[in-house]
Amino acid sequence: MAHYEDLIIDQGADVAIELNLVEQDGSVKDLTGHSAAAKMKRNYNSTDSAEVIDFTATIADPATDGVLILSLTNTQTEALSSRGRYVYDVEISYQDSGDNTIVERVLQGKIQISPSVTR
Repeated sequence: MAHYEDLIIDQGADVAIELNLVEQDGSVKDLTGHSAAAKMKRNYNSTDSAEVIDFTATIADPATDGVLILSLTNTQTEALSSRGRYVYDVEISYQDSGDNTIVERVLQGKIQISPSVTR
């Protein structure tokens, strides 16, 4: 089951969120061979491309450290509405020995946008 955390993002600012992933036993999650994806939407059922924002999801080197970095540019956050909330989730995936894609949701929650004054 994914960890749940609400986030606040500053409108008009560059954003980088560092996730340190661990296994259930507390050991560092080895992300070697994994890929990552993260999206935020106005609501869970949004399909309008204007309401779906892709985070850049990067596995930091070395992958054995279990660090995943999510980022948004200031252009992306400037376009976000400060009058609403968003939902998001983060997934990692890999190919198992049978060439099946295994997907794990590692984080999910809601995002509030903090409005920008300086533009």
